[in-house]
Amino acid sequence: MEFVEIKIPKPVYELLSRRGVDVEAEVLDKLLSELDPPEEAAERVRLAERLYAEAVQYVERGDPVQASEKLYKAAEECVKALATWFKTPEAAEARREGRWRTKLLARAAKTLSAVLNQPQINIGWSVAYDLHVHEAALAVEHVKAAAPQIEKLLETARALLRSSHT
Repeated sequence: MEFVEIKIPKPVYELLSRRGVDVEAEVLDKLLSELDPPEEAAERVRLAERLYAEAVQYVERGDPVQASEKLYKAAEECVKALATWFKTPEAAEARREGRWRTKLLARAAKTLSAVLNQPQINIGWSVAYDLHVHEAALAVEHVKAAAPQIEKLLETARALLRSSHT
């Protein structure tokens, strides 16, 4: 995946970061929401693949905090992709609000799991959320043990998008 740099004034970036805003994620969410739903879903899955690969590298380097964050973000993108593609009420609410909140992601994972009869969606999301909440307290082996659940979520998202295209 190739990237393009976007310049943001450093004081703005620092101010938002101090307020807990993930600037990169916010910009990316806004840009992706401007795409048609099939394009948005496909790009979110590609992003999840990149984030998952980065997480594996952080595990190999022994950095559980960064690995946890990347795994969480990968799961988040999978849920957003599926919710967008399958037009869940949570995706509509996120679009109206202009952002995805954690509660919407959790509800979307549960909705998708139930409607699509795919428990791995909610399992993967739950594991990712646990990593996110406890990232500073987990050892690298804990994160490594959780990674396969996020990989299964990613595989499920890929398969569902592929099968619904045909």
